[in-house]
Amino acid sequence: MSTTADDDVREAHRGMFSTRRVFILAAIGSAVGLGNIWRFPYVAYENGGGAFILPYLVALFTAGIPFLFLEYALGHKYRGSAPLSFARLSRGTEGLGWWQVGVCFMIAVYYAAVLAWALSYTVFSFTKAWGDDPNAFLFGDYLKVAESPGISLDFVPGVIIPLLIVWGALIVLMALGVQRGVGRTSVIFIPVLVVAFLALVIQGLTLPGAGAGLDALFAPNWGALADPAVWAAAYGQIFFSLSIGFGIMITYASYVKRRTDMTGSAMVVGLSNSGFEILAGIGVFAALGFMAQASGVAVSEVATSGLGLAFVAFPAIVNEAPAGAVLGVLFFFSLVLAGFTSLISVLEVVVSAVRDKFEMSRIGATLWVTIPCAILSLLGFSTTSGLFVLDILDHFINRFGILLVAVVSMVVLAWVVRALPGLQSHLNTDGSVPVRWWWIALVSVISPIALGFVLVREFIAVVQEPYGGGDYPQWMLLAFGWGAALAVLVAGFLLARIPWRPDTPVHGHGREDSE
Repeated sequence: MSTTADDDVREAHRGMFSTRRVFILAAIGSAVGLGNIWRFPYVAYENGGGAFILPYLVALFTAGIPFLFLEYALGHKYRGSAPLSFARLSRGTEGLGWWQVGVCFMIAVYYAAVLAWALSYTVFSFTKAWGDDPNAFLFGDYLKVAESPGISLDFVPGVIIPLLIVWGALIVLMALGVQRGVGRTSVIFIPVLVVAFLALVIQGLTLPGAGAGLDALFAPNWGALADPAVWAAAYGQIFFSLSIGFGIMITYASYVKRRTDMTGSAMVVGLSNSGFEILAGIGVFAALGFMAQASGVAVSEVATSGLGLAFVAFPAIVNEAPAGAVLGVLFFFSLVLAGFTSLISVLEVVVSAVRDKFEMSRIGATLWVTIPCAILSLLGFSTTSGLFVLDILDHFINRFGILLVAVVSMVVLAWVVRALPGLQSHLNTDGSVPVRWWWIALVSVISPIALGFVLVREFIAVVQEPYGGGDYPQWMLLAFGWGAALAVLVAGFLLARIPWRPDTPVHGHGREDSE
C-alpha cells in the first residue's frame, strides 16, 4: 500500500519527532533511568565484577538490541501506539499492546513518587538536611514510614509538595505534544544529564579511596561465569535498562519519519545506554570506595543499590566528602533528569494509546491519563504507607508485568502470527545494519529462552519465599503484587474488545517496504 495523503495528515495530527536526532535522544532519555544509576553498579559488583562485562555484552547483543530492532520495526511499520500497531499487525494481538499500556500506567503512578523524593533530596543537598543519620532521616523525618506495613491515609506534607510539582510539570510537558514536549525535553535534559554526571564522576575520582571502590567493581571473578545466575542477572539488567517490552519503543518509533535508519538508531540507543551504565558504575563505586575508607571498613560493607544507595549511602558520602554539597546536588539532580525523561516516555505509551483508540485531541488524552495517574499517585504514595505499596508494586509489575508481556509478545510475534520475516524486510529497507537470519533466530529462540529463564527464576523465588521475607501481610502481596500484575493483563484484553473509531484505519495499514 502506498503512502497516501490521508496517512500523512493523520500522522501529522498524531505528532512526530522533527528529526532522527530528536528521536534518538528521546529513546536514550527513556532507556537511561534510575536503574542505570542505582541498579547496574551493584548488579555488576555482585555478579563477578569486571567479569560481568562479558555476559552483559552477550546479553546486549543477543537479546537487548535484537528486541529493540523488533519494537522499532513494529512501531515504525504500523505507525501507531502499541495497541494500534499490534492491531494493525493482527487484530487478535491488540490485547498485548493494551497489556503494555496497563503496565505503563501502573509504573507511572509510583515512579513519580521516587522522582519527587529525588527532587526533595536535590534541595536537601545544599544544607545536608539529613544530618548525621541519613537512614533515620529518610524513613522517619522525611517519609514518616508507618511502624508496620498496611494502608494508611496519614498524608506526609513533605512528599505531597514535590509530588505535586512533578505532576504539574509532567502534565504541561505531555500536553505540549510529541515534538515540543517529549522531544524538546530530551534534547535539553539528556546533554545536561551527561554533563552533570560526568562532573560527578570526576569529583568522585578525586576522593581518597576511589581506587579501592573501582577495584571492587572491576576486579574480575572469572569463576562467576560458570554460575547460571550471573548470566540471568546480565539478561535481566539489559532487559530492564533498555526500556524494552512495555511499548515505549513501539510508540516512539511510530513518531519517526518513514525513510529512517531504524537499525542504526537502535545500535546508537543500545550502546549509549550501556555506556552510561558503565559511567554510573565508575561514579557510584568511586564514591563508595571513599565512604569505605572514611568508615574504616571494606567496600563490600557499604556497597548497596536502589533506595538504600540513593537516599541513605549517598547522603552519608555527601556528609564526609570535600565539597559534599556539590556532589549531592549533582547526584540527585542527575536522578531527577534521568527519571523525568523515563517517566515521560512511560506516560507517552498511555497517552498515545488513548488518543489513537478514542480519536481524542492531544490535550484531551493527556488530561484523561495524567489526572487519574496524579490522583492515584498522591493518594497511594504520599502517605506513611506509601513506601510499602511502592516496594511491592515495583517488584511484581517489573517481573510479572513487563518481563512476562515481553516474553509472551516475542513468542506470539515469532511463532503465532509469524511476523518476523515482514518486520525483517521493513528493517532492511532503510537500515544501515543488515538484519539477516540471525536476528530471527535471536528473537524467536534465544531471547525468549533467556528471558523465560529469568522469569521462571523470579517466579520460583517468590513462591519459595514470599516477597519481603515475611515482612508484608499476605493480603498486601495479593492486592498490590499478584493482583496488580493480573489486573493489567485482564484490563488489557478487555480494552482490546472496544472497537476502533471509523477514522482510525486498522486493516491493511503499513507501507510496502519496496516503495
